[in-house]
This record gives sequence, structure tokens and C-alpha cells, in this order.
Amino acid sequence: MAVSSPAFSKCYSMKEAEAEQGIRIHSELMVIGLNCQHLWPKSDKNLYTQYKNFTTKNAHLFSGYEKTLLKFYRSEGISSPEQRLHQVRTDFANKISKDAAVMRPDSFCAAYAPRIPKANKMDVAQIKKWAATIFPSHPVSHPICAKN
Repeated sequence: MAVSSPAFSKCYSMKEAEAEQGIRIHSELMVIGLNCQHLWPKSDKNLYTQYKNFTTKNAHLFSGYEKTLLKFYRSEGISSPEQRLHQVRTDFANKISKDAAVMRPDSFCAAYAPRIPKANKMDVAQIKKWAATIFPSHPVSHPICAKN
């Protein structure tokens, strides 16, 4: 069966799964930074500023993840891959925003805010390893293709 077959186009390569998880991580960190910036110790750098620094420092990585997903969406025949990527980011942000809404802000921030300074200390290899780890609680949206 050819790789371009529709049966194969419905699954992610590991690179595509990593890209989706990387976009999830980036989207979640944005929501955490926005929700917790006022509950972070004033002696530390503002969490949203830390998130923006993380984004700037790793812009090439997240841009690559976006390109990977856009290519996948095009291969799926999605007419507006950019709109689909925007929807994926929005869905990830909405999911963690719902978590924030059901928890008290101090509880949410105590649980999630430390992720931003931790992520800021990671190098690209560490971020890629994090993104390549598929957690059962955060599955990717497509099955991962079987290796041949």
C-alpha cells in the first residue's frame, strides 16, 4: 500500500505527534502564564513575561511544529490548514482554561504555574523529549502510525 493512501493519512508519524504535543504544551503554558501572573511572587519575574521569553527563545522550535502540522493538515485535504491549526491551539487553551475555571485560582496556580520556570530552564532537546512523550491523560488527536 502506498504511503499516500488515505488509510495512512489518518495517522501521525512520531514527528507529527511530537508537533501536536509541542503545540499543546505551548498553548497550555500561555494560559497558565495569563491566569497565574498575578498570583506569582512579586520577587520573581512575571509568569506571562517568562512565558513570552520561553516563546521567543524557542520560536524556531514552535514554528517548526506549526509547519509540521500544517503539512499534515494539507495532506488530509483540509481546505484551510492555518484555520485548523488556530482551532487546535484554541481547543488546547480552552481545555486548560476549563481546568482553571473549576479550580480555585490559587490551587490552579500552585499546581500549574511552576511549569513555566521549569520549561524556561529546558534546552531544545529537553523540550522535544517532553513533546515526544505521549501521556495517556493527553493523547494526540490521531493514532500513531505503526512502524513498518
